[in-house]
Amino acid sequence: MAKQTKRTSTRKTASKKKPVAKKGAPDQNVVPDSLSFSQEFDTYPAGKYTHKKLGLSEDQVIGMYRNMLLQRRFEERAAQMYGKQKIAGFLHLYIGQEAISTGTATAMEIGKDSLITAYRDHGHALALGMSANEGMAEMFGKVGGCSKGKGGSMHFFDKENRMFGGHGIVGAHVPVGVGIAFGHKYKEDDGVAIAFYGDGAAGQGAIHEAANLMSIYDLPAILVVENNQYAMGTAVHRAFGQVEFSHWAASYDVRGSVADGMDVFSVVKAMQDAIASAREFKPTMMEIRTYRYRGHSMSDPQKYRTKEELDSKKNEDPIIRLKAYLLENKITDEKTLDAIDDDVKEEVMASVEFAENSPAPDLDAIYDDVYDSREYPFLS
Repeated sequence: MAKQTKRTSTRKTASKKKPVAKKGAPDQNVVPDSLSFSQEFDTYPAGKYTHKKLGLSEDQVIGMYRNMLLQRRFEERAAQMYGKQKIAGFLHLYIGQEAISTGTATAMEIGKDSLITAYRDHGHALALGMSANEGMAEMFGKVGGCSKGKGGSMHFFDKENRMFGGHGIVGAHVPVGVGIAFGHKYKEDDGVAIAFYGDGAAGQGAIHEAANLMSIYDLPAILVVENNQYAMGTAVHRAFGQVEFSHWAASYDVRGSVADGMDVFSVVKAMQDAIASAREFKPTMMEIRTYRYRGHSMSDPQKYRTKEELDSKKNEDPIIRLKAYLLENKITDEKTLDAIDDDVKEEVMASVEFAENSPAPDLDAIYDDVYDSREYPFLS
């Protein structure tokens, strides 16, 4: 996909002042002779970018590979632990989408910028720096977990790295993400808020209300739909009239972009541009096209897609793609990559042991972090 012509915007660059709504709307009593608009859409195809073009060192690229592999091995082990009934409730695996979380974390200023996502959240947490121990213990419901064992798989939080969840209500976290962007602008801290949601959530009204608000307040926000093509089990084309999600940006007069989520360099570049734009108070609606190799959740029989389709998509695996890049460009060798895999596997196995040995939350702490009052006089 070629980069399309950029629009000529009449919007003034926002200064770092307290957020106020835009002024200068057209006269609604005057009917124009014709209607026209031009919109900025940026496309980031796979195979176009190299680490040097993106300003990444060889060590950074190797680190990105390790992090993607950590996410993959972590999710594989989580699936195994779910089968052993060590993990209860819901479990939504991120297998196949690791380039999105890793590419985003690479482009962000972790600890300064903010990220919020839905319930397929393990990959984002690990990419931002959460330890495998904290993640696995959380899924085991143990106090060593990132949410003290009270949140489980869908509610990973990491205050230090400004990851604000992990949320189970479809689409409801996106307005929170826009609110976080409002906070960044209000505090004048130069931070950016990135809110991820799935293609199945894209039709939720709250997301569109949030998109409208980020536009009229010129917020440092990026709304990202991780389009893995199937929602729970319904193909995108069966659920939406306009399946080019980046084009929805035109409705809110914000920047639109689309990246290839199976190529980590595509994601890095798309995020670098979107974050730079957001720091100038120009928000973006981004679509990242990806594919999940496992079911929507562990209970998903996946009858909505064929084995042939799944097998063909495995040729696009983002980890295999990055491994091939590392070898072809002689950044490292097969022996080193095998050692990285062994190291990652050991880290994940250690996280299982940590989770097993971490205690369960004390029953007396059941209302802690829920109610402000510690007396709970309203409970019988």
